[in-house]
Parts: sequence; C-alpha cells; structure tokens
Amino acid sequence: MQAVPGEGPRSARLFFVGQAPGAMEDQTGRPFAGRAGQFLNQMLAEIGLERGDIFVTSVAKHFPPDNRLPRKDEVEACLPFLIRQIQVVDPEIVVLMGKVAEQVRDHSVLAGRKVLVTVHPAAAMRFPAMAERMRKDFRKLRQMLGS
Repeated sequence: MQAVPGEGPRSARLFFVGQAPGAMEDQTGRPFAGRAGQFLNQMLAEIGLERGDIFVTSVAKHFPPDNRLPRKDEVEACLPFLIRQIQVVDPEIVVLMGKVAEQVRDHSVLAGRKVLVTVHPAAAMRFPAMAERMRKDFRKLRQMLGS
C-alpha cells in the first residue's frame, strides 16, 4: 500500500476531491487512474477541460482495505493534509465528488471559495441518473469558470 497524495498544477483554478484511492491508484500512486478516472477525464473533456488543467486528489490518501469507504478516523487523519493542499494550490473552485468528500464542505479552508458538490465518478459510471446529474453539474462548473 502506498500513499496517493494527488496531482496537478500548483496554480490550478479547479481542485477536485474524491473519497479514497482504489486498487489501480494504489498500484500506480496516481489519483483517479482507473475506470472512475477515465470517466472523470471524459466528463472534463465534455466541458472543454483536460486532466492537466486540474488538481485532483482524495480525502483519504491510502487505499482502504477491501475497497471500503474510509472510516471517520481515516478521514480525520488525512484531513490536515487535504487542507494544506487546498491552501497551497489556492484554487478558485473546489469540486467535492461523493459523500466522503462532501464531509469537508463546511470546513473553514473552503470559506470564500466556490464549491461544487457532485456525485463520485464511480457512482456516475454505474447509474445513468447519476451520470446525468454529473453532466449537469459539470456544465454548471463550466459556467462558474466564466467560459
């Protein structure tokens, strides 16, 4: 098991947060490297963005055993690192993907930033209604960017 801290330009206007690395992310050390990442890339392309335009990470920085959701203590242990990442990148917009990421919605580090809450790409891949919600949210994101 290895840490998957996140990746993207330090000057990114967009900061995407998922829940935790999966098996592929654990193997590669890169966030959203598996099927959910491919879906995220597709959704970005639909609004004229590329993966290299964004910073992407997860709340938890390690692959939880049995691919379960991160426990509260795991989220709390990783939260200071996520907060520091947001401070360093200083994005204009933070996109929280899924219920685990949504837990940080009210944190003070997000004060004064635009925040968009959407579904997690892994859920959107499985459920057409969630995919449509994510598309709608991404169109809103494009508007938030002013383009």
